[in-house]
Amino acid sequence: MSISTPTTPPNWDHTPEQVIELTKEFIDRYIKLNDEIVAIESPTVDNVLIPLARHENKEDHLANQLSFYQYVSDNKELRDAAQEASRLVDSAFIEQGMRVDLYNVFQKVNESKDEIKDPETKRFLEKVVTAFKRNGLHLQEEQRNKLKELQKKLADLGLEFSKNSNEEEGFELFTKEELEGVPESVVSQFEKDEESGKYKMTFKYPDIFPVLKYAKHQETRKRAFIGDANKLKQNAPLLENLISTRFEVAKLLGYSTYSEYVLEERLAKNEKRVLDFLGDLQKKLTPLAVKELEKLKQLKDEDFQERGLEIQDEYYIWDNRFYDNLMLEKEYQVDNAKIAEYFPLESTVSKMLGFYERIFDISVVELKDDDENKKIWHSDVKQFAVYQNINHGSPKNEFIGWLYFDLHPRKGKYGHAANFGLAPGYLKEDGETRSRPVTALVCNFTKPSKDKPSLLKHDEVVTFFHELGHGMHDLLGRTKYGRFHGTNVPRDFVEAPSQSFEYWTWSVNEIKSLSSHFETGEQLDDDLIAQLVKSKNVNGALANLRQLHFAFFDMKLHTISKEEDLRKVDLVSLWNNLREEICLISNGGIDTYGYGSFGHIAGGYESGYYGYLFSKVYADDIYYSIFKKDPLNVENGMKYRDSVLSKGDSRDVLESLVELLGREPTLDAFLEELGL
Repeated sequence: MSISTPTTPPNWDHTPEQVIELTKEFIDRYIKLNDEIVAIESPTVDNVLIPLARHENKEDHLANQLSFYQYVSDNKELRDAAQEASRLVDSAFIEQGMRVDLYNVFQKVNESKDEIKDPETKRFLEKVVTAFKRNGLHLQEEQRNKLKELQKKLADLGLEFSKNSNEEEGFELFTKEELEGVPESVVSQFEKDEESGKYKMTFKYPDIFPVLKYAKHQETRKRAFIGDANKLKQNAPLLENLISTRFEVAKLLGYSTYSEYVLEERLAKNEKRVLDFLGDLQKKLTPLAVKELEKLKQLKDEDFQERGLEIQDEYYIWDNRFYDNLMLEKEYQVDNAKIAEYFPLESTVSKMLGFYERIFDISVVELKDDDENKKIWHSDVKQFAVYQNINHGSPKNEFIGWLYFDLHPRKGKYGHAANFGLAPGYLKEDGETRSRPVTALVCNFTKPSKDKPSLLKHDEVVTFFHELGHGMHDLLGRTKYGRFHGTNVPRDFVEAPSQSFEYWTWSVNEIKSLSSHFETGEQLDDDLIAQLVKSKNVNGALANLRQLHFAFFDMKLHTISKEEDLRKVDLVSLWNNLREEICLISNGGIDTYGYGSFGHIAGGYESGYYGYLFSKVYADDIYYSIFKKDPLNVENGMKYRDSVLSKGDSRDVLESLVELLGREPTLDAFLEELGL
């Protein structure tokens, strides 16, 4: 097999000093370009827009890479330098984005936009001009300066919120007796506190989730839940400040609410459509959730009776994961701990990559330690070269990008699961060759022990498939300009491809193919797979109401239109009361600061969390229409790639969906999946 030579991947050996130095040089080049553009007497697409596009194409990867260190480096000085680099870049972009002289040049070019023949180039110009307008270039100088300061303040607050999250090191101490029910494989990985001899449960996913799911003692779960909810209390005032500052920004720009400002460029378009969508979903889900809750409460009563405990009137928020899991075990014979034995990380990842390799006719090759192209930021990281098999099986393979996996928790590392697009793909100046993307999956799965490999619970398999879906969206992009590449699509669509890929983890044949017992190599038996698939939407209404809680909390904070209403906002009450009202589950009279961990609302998803549910409409339609009958159909996979994934945001996403589906998207599959 002939394989095209990969491009050189990024180096990962920067010092903190180099991060700052390279960032300043990056900013200087950007300002120099803008100064040159402003000096042009007769601005055109060729001498203004194309130089900007080429600059973005070549330069943006550097800013992404230097910023990325703050999420993954085990060197605190390097993490701090990366955060400072982000602050410097944000500040420079805000300054340059509010230059009236620059805006005037692009306005002149925009006057002749109808002469532009290439649709993607025309879209690029429209996006640039729109961004200037949304930066308040129509305002008087005093107002522009005020807006500039507000935008910088927002950037700094977001960075501080994120830093607090990444640096979080809280824990709860428990005795072995208090951890009764938690699998020994989990407890054995807990550090022991030298002073008390108790087990230290951190709030990292591999620690907190098993305790909430398996700990038999309600008081243990309660302490774990409350501790986790309050672990980032210091972020509470930051969010208050973010909300009030966003309110000021919206008013300065002439919008009634910040949500109106944000949604203007989203598929939803306006807050009424979002609130109607969420409200209608709540009405449909609530009756079903009430029934689910009744069954869970009954299960709790039976459990208390069996253990000789006094039955409680309430079903508490810290009860939910435990009794949800108990229901799966008792009524569906789904033993999550047992199932995890069939998904050892190494083989599961290999087989998971195999699905994507087949569907999209690609090859994913892991680099060995002696490969000169292997460049990683930590010894835990795996690096892959990805190739597109041209013409479905031609002996010649085309290199299409670099893929990184950073899968285990460590001090200072980003604590959730996410895909980071580090370098976009784009068409080079020769109009023929392409610069290839670099993308990274950052997750927090249990580390292997002396006795066992890292074992993935099924929900972690789903998470991995989801994040790898983002990675594939990135790798399969084929746009002319980097700013439209891969996942650079509207926020209320960006989750749709990944959500559509989650279905493979609930498909009978695919689950069996993925599974391999860590000791025997045996696959999951058919009965257990059938029960697992049957359990997919168990308590699904309650799970979706939880998502609605996040979405409504987000929207309520960003649809405030009057200053007096802003002053009345009590985040603690809103967060806790809204959860009880929507999720139907008691807080036990205890208010927590869970929104301090709500990273989405601090950066990127403000007035946008609804997008997880909104995009699922498209995801479900895609899977039901294209893949449900034949999940591994290569022709349909290539069609999905060519119609949607490769196009990124180079054209309207709805246009891509219509090309794929042969019609406008509908709610039918979404409602069917929810059982409505």
